[in-house]
Amino acid sequence: MQIITNTNISDILASEKPVLIDFWATWCGPCRVLSPTVDEIADEMGDKVTVAKCNVDDADEIAAQFGIRNIPTLIFFKDGQPAARMVGVVAKEDIVAQLEALL
Repeated sequence: MQIITNTNISDILASEKPVLIDFWATWCGPCRVLSPTVDEIADEMGDKVTVAKCNVDDADEIAAQFGIRNIPTLIFFKDGQPAARMVGVVAKEDIVAQLEALL
């Protein structure tokens, strides 16, 4: 699991693997519900995909760059470009299915 900062975002998006970024904040209840699911996916699929988390309070420039208005928001990237977006608490199966579609 990687932590997104204003300085490492381009390196993470340059990954040859699909990238999942979880946009969240410590004060967000639904974010705390979704976080263990994202952690599980990182553990289970970490060899095939890059999973990162972006605290919108710590990296507000990145949140603005990707138009984050609601959290939690998951953005899926393929070849450095956004390929899909999910907002709110979503099922693990849906997240995994989206990642597998990008492989």
